[in-house]
Amino acid sequence: MKTGRTGPILLCLGLLISCARENALDRIREKGSISVLTRNNAHCYYTYRDAPMGFEYDLARAFSRYAGVKLKVVTPPWEGLMSALDQGKGDFIAASMSITPSRAKRVAFSRPYLTVRQMVIIHKSHPPLKRIRDLAGETIHVRKGTTYAERLAQLKRRGLDIRIRLYDDIPTEELIEMVARKEIEMTIADSNIALLNRRYFPDVRVSIAIEKPQSLAWAVKKGETALLTEINRFFEKIKEDGTFDRIYRKYYAAVEVFDYLDLKKYHRRLETRLPRYEKIIRRAAGKYGFDWRLIAAVIYQESHFDPEARSFTGVEGLMQLTRDTASDMEIEDRTDPEQSIMAGVKYLRRLYDKYTEASDPDRLYITLASYNVGRSHVLDAQELARKMGLNPNSWSALERTLPLLRESRYYRKTRHGYCRGTEPVRYVNRILTYYDILKREAVDRETGARPTSS
Repeated sequence: MKTGRTGPILLCLGLLISCARENALDRIREKGSISVLTRNNAHCYYTYRDAPMGFEYDLARAFSRYAGVKLKVVTPPWEGLMSALDQGKGDFIAASMSITPSRAKRVAFSRPYLTVRQMVIIHKSHPPLKRIRDLAGETIHVRKGTTYAERLAQLKRRGLDIRIRLYDDIPTEELIEMVARKEIEMTIADSNIALLNRRYFPDVRVSIAIEKPQSLAWAVKKGETALLTEINRFFEKIKEDGTFDRIYRKYYAAVEVFDYLDLKKYHRRLETRLPRYEKIIRRAAGKYGFDWRLIAAVIYQESHFDPEARSFTGVEGLMQLTRDTASDMEIEDRTDPEQSIMAGVKYLRRLYDKYTEASDPDRLYITLASYNVGRSHVLDAQELARKMGLNPNSWSALERTLPLLRESRYYRKTRHGYCRGTEPVRYVNRILTYYDILKREAVDRETGARPTSS
């Protein structure tokens, strides 16, 4: 008799738990927000010019709009994503996570939204690889606990003579950078990560695949069928209406590669394009207290004097303004040369005025870095400089600390997280190169001399 009564009770409890979980979507809509668990890196989520972006972030933001709620972002370490989901720190995982049997025991996966392959990443100077057995004798560096480590261990058990170097706390993106710097021989990355990082590290080569195609999916707690169903419907919708393709192309499509130090090209554009905008540049620079030649150098670095220039990040126009900055500067058309230049220089001045504790030229260099990567990351770099006993108002100190914001051991302790910190350093150096050339060119033009290159 006891057994007979226990059965219905357990059934009712099971139904109650199931109903509670199935109402997760209702609870999300009731509170007006949904929390995504993702990774703070170049392909999931980061901030650029103080604006959030990233492939997974853009998808999650589109989902929050689809669901009619605000999006909140939570970035636990990679190994803590599923634990954070279990603990209720987020509603779903969107972190380019591949579906594996072991993970499927812990979470419920959505339908796959992307297929990737595990690719070998080598330096461009490394002899080409044609097949998996060409890896024999190599040392391959990967993060511990990843599907890359699992696959390499499987290949080794099958007799492939490889050495596997495992890292506890170095993300794949940092390992790719280490390959670019020739600090390690090779690493493994999913094809989407490899494509994105090729943008930043032209010295690496995406070589052979070591695994069959794998599916990426979002994940929710087991039993949350209503939320999972809504996620699946969302992906079906954005794949039909083209939204998914637009977001994918934004981050992973082939990118035009500019040779920023092609001096002949620079001289040519000083002759052919700069004259169209020189009067506006001089007026804006005079109004806000800058050397007009510096502003011209910034514009060339930003857009190569192309008013229609548009970056994959969504910035646009001669000064490559974000929508938010354009709105803040009260302009309507970012592609209008005069509006773009006046707003961009005004914004540059606003940044400059925030660094009152620094002296020129450091103040100017820090301002330029802020224009490139956003003030929030520069503040993180300054705080890191303080902790390292460096002068936070010295550009030479920030040249050291900004690149460290790519490394998890540093960016995890910052307020604003991951940053492609080598970019603002290169950005400032390129502008100074262009500025120096333009100062000489301007003197040549004013004295009637011909440019040294054409």
